[in-house]
Amino acid sequence: MGGTPLVELSRIRDALGLDGRLLAKVDYLLPGFSKKDRAAKAIVEAARESGELANGQTVVELTSGNMGTGLSIVCGVLGHPFVAVMSEGNSEERARMMRALGAEVVLVPQAEGSRKGEVSGADLALVEEAAQRITEARGAFRADQFAREGNSMAHETGTAPEIWEQSEGAVTAFCDFIGSGGTLGGAARFFGKKGVRCYAVEPDQAAHPIQGGGYSMPDLVHLDGVHLAGTETVSGAEAASHARLMARMEGIFGGYSAGANLAAAVRLLKDKEKGGCVAFVVCDSGLKYLSTDLWE
Repeated sequence: MGGTPLVELSRIRDALGLDGRLLAKVDYLLPGFSKKDRAAKAIVEAARESGELANGQTVVELTSGNMGTGLSIVCGVLGHPFVAVMSEGNSEERARMMRALGAEVVLVPQAEGSRKGEVSGADLALVEEAAQRITEARGAFRADQFAREGNSMAHETGTAPEIWEQSEGAVTAFCDFIGSGGTLGGAARFFGKKGVRCYAVEPDQAAHPIQGGGYSMPDLVHLDGVHLAGTETVSGAEAASHARLMARMEGIFGGYSAGANLAAAVRLLKDKEKGGCVAFVVCDSGLKYLSTDLWE
């Protein structure tokens, strides 16, 4: 669960007339088709080593589908029953994939007024309540990607050093769409020592189709003490159009958040990071969005 390719998007750069370089870290090629595999492995291994997670003990986690897929794989390999708790607003491919990997999937109805395909903070709060109840009822270990150090550490010791080495130290900026904040927080801790400027990517409004983030969570602990150079806001339409651009022009089949990251990286090269080298993560696979309007 690591060592993914770093691909230079020279075709997109040339087509858009950008001054600089775009580098995409293709984490959708991990076994669970998303960057969350790294965090899943790190959290479970740390808990087993510390004794907090006993052999055969059940693992429970709130997920939009990607962390749950990673945990399905890790728990299946290491012999832990896994319960994924997810909003009904997420794409159905995610639930099917987790079940195929051996997970029990609990789908939580959305909050009143929420739309299918757009998971709000209110929806996520209902999922959190359900995850807490199930964890207590089953005496389970809560993976808690929003709080456990293994999440950001996986990216501080894995993703960011890989990007730095693969780019031969050429990266001048990094951006990432905020879900749990683990990728951006971990990467920023590594990149900050290298003088690389790091930017948060967020949706431009509360209701958006970019699954896996933009929840306005109150406690993004993975970003505590991290210096960020700024924030780029991206619309759902921009995320979709850039995901399609990356698929058609570079052959990289990413999802909404990957499109959001590309949109932000393009904007940075046009302005604040003009002439630089901007890296971002292709967070998950476009295969997880076939039931959505992303590819229509």
